[in-house]
Amino acid sequence: MANCPKCDYHLKLTDWRPNCPECGINLVYYGMEERLLADAEKAESEHAVFQKKIDRVKASFIGSKLAIARIVVTLLPILALFLPWAKMTFNGPFIAEKSTVNIIKVGMKVATLDFGALLELVNSKLVGNMFTMFLGALAAILITTLISLVSLILLFLSCSPKGIARNITLPSIGLVLSAAGTFMFYRFNSLAAAAFPGAYSGSLNIGIFILMLMFLAVIIINIVISRTGGIEVKYKQTYVSGVPSEEYFAAKEAGIDVLALQLNVSEEEAMQAIEKALIDAGIREAAPESQSE
Repeated sequence: MANCPKCDYHLKLTDWRPNCPECGINLVYYGMEERLLADAEKAESEHAVFQKKIDRVKASFIGSKLAIARIVVTLLPILALFLPWAKMTFNGPFIAEKSTVNIIKVGMKVATLDFGALLELVNSKLVGNMFTMFLGALAAILITTLISLVSLILLFLSCSPKGIARNITLPSIGLVLSAAGTFMFYRFNSLAAAAFPGAYSGSLNIGIFILMLMFLAVIIINIVISRTGGIEVKYKQTYVSGVPSEEYFAAKEAGIDVLALQLNVSEEEAMQAIEKALIDAGIREAAPESQSE
């Protein structure tokens, strides 16, 4: 059997009543106030942490005019994906095909692409280099598309500790990959035109250069935000056990049990004791004494 939580009396099977036979306290309700206060303290502390995350997300999107402008600029690479990147023309016996390449065409092509046959062409000694460039350009543009979407989604983390670094790194990777895909497609065009003279021709279009320019714009606006001191996060004041959450968490780190202080003395005395403990721990500065005239 268990022991009484107050006097540590060892309860027997015959002690079926709700009160302790030794000290008389109600075993069911003993400590109920402390448990309720502890639950309230836990809920308030979790709310305080969550509220700060909400405040950072809010600041990431509408914390300043630059933050709002960044949303628009981050959308531009995604829109540029739908512009024409290149033109491909193939004229052969019984075949005449002309195609403009953008993300829609690439998506449709990938959905119907025979990767087994493409890998065989990559391993071919005759056209292996040409189709390696084609496959590389395809992979680069698909990853670039993914990075564009991830950059937009992760905007809500812009005010996190690594937010600006992330916002610069992702579009930088997108810029490098789009440039690499452009180069590989240019090499594919040259090799294909040499392998099929008069039958194949291809050229780059303005869309791919606009895509790279939009990535560069995203990098620039995030650098500007970083150089201007970042975006100020306006935190909503929250309280835990009647104490401002910042001081509450600082007190916890200093080993001060705020709840124990509140349980052992009156509310006014508890607040005075908490303030003194915070001052002693160097968390809060003492109020200057008023000078008599």
